[in-house]
Amino acid sequence: MAYIDYYKVLGLDKNASADDIKKAYRKLARKHHPDLNPNDKEAQKKFQQVNEANEVLSDPEKRKKYDQYGENWKHAEQFEQAQQQQGGNGQYYYENAGNPFDGFSQGFGTEDFSDFFENLFGAKAGNNQRSRTSQFKGQDYTTELHLSLRDAATTHKQTLNINGKQIRITIPAGVSNGQQIKLKGQGGEGMNGGAKGDLYITFIVTEDSNFKRLNDDLNTTVEIDLYTAVLGGETMVDTLDGKVKLKVSPGTQNDTKVRLKGKGFPVYKKENQWGDLFVTYKVKIPTQLTPKQKELFEELAKS
Repeated sequence: MAYIDYYKVLGLDKNASADDIKKAYRKLARKHHPDLNPNDKEAQKKFQQVNEANEVLSDPEKRKKYDQYGENWKHAEQFEQAQQQQGGNGQYYYENAGNPFDGFSQGFGTEDFSDFFENLFGAKAGNNQRSRTSQFKGQDYTTELHLSLRDAATTHKQTLNINGKQIRITIPAGVSNGQQIKLKGQGGEGMNGGAKGDLYITFIVTEDSNFKRLNDDLNTTVEIDLYTAVLGGETMVDTLDGKVKLKVSPGTQNDTKVRLKGKGFPVYKKENQWGDLFVTYKVKIPTQLTPKQKELFEELAKS
């Protein structure tokens, strides 16, 4: 049976406290957990070593025997019996004549792990060991979901593929760029009966060519010709739910802003509540005037 230095496995020295052992075990068990290292045999081996080291060092009686007898700690009782039979000379025999317990270990394997749970304590003790091992919540997963502005403005369903598992979710209207939601229990499997991890989804809402979003309000720009700006008239404006016709007041200046109430972005998880749409007019100055148009402008300038 290969000897394993349990203190070395946990990265500790022999003066480590019970709390040190607990912290080291939890850290390493999570690091080498099979769920986090699929198909990694080396990680699985280390995970088993860490669990084995914790089983011994977290138990005061087992740790005492391990500290006293080292690799032969599992045969402490037999050694003490032999010591009694030798009239107290067993300790001398142990230190000076090698290992007196070779006969006791003939039934054990020679794998990388001591597999003492079944060989020394029996299958029942192994089950007890597993029941005493600390429970750990499964790994939390994170993912990004990219949406267009118009997608983010409507409640709809999407299917995500997370580690080979398909998860169908409903996305509420009004989600924001960078907003994160949590789906409880949709992460990795827990360890030793621990709860499943959670899934965190971050929404990435791409910019739109027509609208700029600010909280629940939208902003857009509309070009109007000089004649409409001067004389007044009508123009068509795009909104999220279609085009609307706007009246332009005579004498409208460049960068004039008007508000369309309730035509902005839906308020997240508040039914029938919307922000506003702000429309900024951009007056288009004509660059190719006909002789007649130029003449009229000259007359306007003189007047």
